Amino acid sequence: MTTQAPAPEQDPTRAGFIDKAMSGIERVGNKLPHPVLLFLGLFVLVGVASTALAAAGATVRIPGEDKTVAVRGVFTGDGVVWLLENFIPNFTGFPSLGTVLLMMAAVGVAERTGLLETVVRASISRAPGWLLPYLVAFVAAQAHLMSDVAILVIPPLAALVFKNAGRNPVAGLIGGFACVCAGYAAGFTIGALDALYTGITHQAAQVLPQGGDVPTHILINYFYTASASVVLALIGGFLISRVLEPRLPQPTADGSQTDGEVTTGEVTTEVTDLQRRGMLRAGLAVLAYAAVVITCWLLPGSPLRGEGGALVPSPVLDGIVPLLFVAFLLAGAVYGRTVKAVTRFEDVPRMMADAITGMSAYIVLILVIAQVIGVFDWTNLGTLLAVKGAALLESVGLTGYLGLVAFVLLVCVLNLFITSGSALWSLVAPVFVPAFMLLHMEPAVTQAAFRIGDSATQMITPLNPYVFLLLTVLKRYEPEAQLGSLLSRLSVFVVPFLVAWLAVLGIFYGFDIPLGPGASISTP
Repeated sequence: MTTQAPAPEQDPTRAGFIDKAMSGIERVGNKLPHPVLLFLGLFVLVGVASTALAAAGATVRIPGEDKTVAVRGVFTGDGVVWLLENFIPNFTGFPSLGTVLLMMAAVGVAERTGLLETVVRASISRAPGWLLPYLVAFVAAQAHLMSDVAILVIPPLAALVFKNAGRNPVAGLIGGFACVCAGYAAGFTIGALDALYTGITHQAAQVLPQGGDVPTHILINYFYTASASVVLALIGGFLISRVLEPRLPQPTADGSQTDGEVTTGEVTTEVTDLQRRGMLRAGLAVLAYAAVVITCWLLPGSPLRGEGGALVPSPVLDGIVPLLFVAFLLAGAVYGRTVKAVTRFEDVPRMMADAITGMSAYIVLILVIAQVIGVFDWTNLGTLLAVKGAALLESVGLTGYLGLVAFVLLVCVLNLFITSGSALWSLVAPVFVPAFMLLHMEPAVTQAAFRIGDSATQMITPLNPYVFLLLTVLKRYEPEAQLGSLLSRLSVFVVPFLVAWLAVLGIFYGFDIPLGPGASISTP
């Protein structure tokens, strides 16, 4: 077993400062209303501001455009008529709604049959001890495919694997959690999170007339997030192995469940022969499906090619969501059939329905968000704020990459209080997406920058309910562990991950590398 260095004595002054700072964040955050009430308040604010500006005759001219547009008021006759006529279309036509539900339905089958969890277990259960931290970090950086289930599965599983390998299980537990949070928006995988972000991005880009001509498909950040996940895995593995683990005390308990504790379910590293057979069959089915799609895409004269025979853009990219839907559904169904989790046809639509049922809170939130973004667009208030915001950034010299860094830092702070990624992106996207477009940056760049801020500080805010779940699991190994000590250990990861995210973005920006298929850095 690896010998662990004794824990360093904790500076009472520093510990007190951390506890006070985190308690302050918790107090302020707890005073924030429910996201639905938050957006209802924003709707009223937009309505009052737009009506007042309309009465004052406010207008805005978009740089590069000859005409000016007038600000229109929500609380006017025209505004009320528009809202009544567009309330339902705002909701049902919201781009991410159908995409997210479609992806969740398919991924839900792969999750409920046990395929996703089995893949995670198979990925790290037999790795050599020296490789474990890096493999845990890499798998965690792909985990947003599993949605919040990843936070429930990967940290305790990593702790168990570390323990079996003779390493400190607390390092696996805390490191796994940190890497899931910090890499939550990264990865080679595509899931509902990508659909959610790009749907909001698409709506925000429509604030400007040229918004309809810029790419906002689900893969606009794919090259960037895939690259970042590799860098985050290397840094995460190093931090777990060389920084966190040597400074941890030896656990005083074995991690077993005690009476009265809250459990997240049984965690095992075992992968049975039947499960391996299921993974193999699911993988072969997806490979065969992908081969058919790619062949049809590459064939000369194929209807899946774009204008003039182009591969990018093309109907394949435009239709990537239904293609992914079929892939996940196929994998989940084949695996489920093999392991007997699916015994009849009715099981698959039932699993899809269960997955969508879990999205009910999201659907309610989108109902309100869609109206806010809709009135931002219709009133031209979003255009006004974007133009003024872009001018402000230019006046203080925060353009280009520096402007993106400033935006990331702003999101990092807001993320301490608004932990819902969809809610936070819906708040900032209608202003910053068009503002950066006016500074000649495509929406893909702004969305990529948001991913950084949304991931970097998620692990250290006491408003993240999973932090307390992690503390509960940690107490199984260290019964005396407190929130302050947990947050201080997690804080080790924040700055390195933030710097890594920004460095990768800087490389893409500096060398003008597309962030995804057809998604360049600069607008024409």
